[in-house]
Amino acid sequence: MTANSKLFEELSFYTLSHSDSGYFIHQLIVDAFTAQTADKDTKKISLVFSLVGLYLLIEKNYTGKQIQQAHTLLSNYKDYFPKINLPENRGEITISDVLKSELNRDEIIKEWCSSVWKAYESSKEEIKQFCETYLFEKQ
Repeated sequence: MTANSKLFEELSFYTLSHSDSGYFIHQLIVDAFTAQTADKDTKKISLVFSLVGLYLLIEKNYTGKQIQQAHTLLSNYKDYFPKINLPENRGEITISDVLKSELNRDEIIKEWCSSVWKAYESSKEEIKQFCETYLFEKQ
């Protein structure tokens, strides 16, 4: 198990025991962590879904539960996933920063998500267009 995987496991204990199950904050850490740690071996569906989740959170104010539902709908369009280029810098905030924070952890998680989404500037239009075509038009 990698050091990052251990940190993810530790943060997962927090998010999965979170009292607000309607919001489902765990989905946010899954998406931020996946996008931030993606490499050439990361499955395309994992990377695209993580960026869709970050987009829906940051720009559309979706909850984790709504993001999860969007992922389910979008799974029907795997043949149309956009190509994503991995940026060198994946965000100023890391999972270590979230775990070390003395502040409101939920707010730091959202800042982490925003930081990672910002790092994927070069892929934002592809993700937005994918959602416009296969999510918003289908609802």
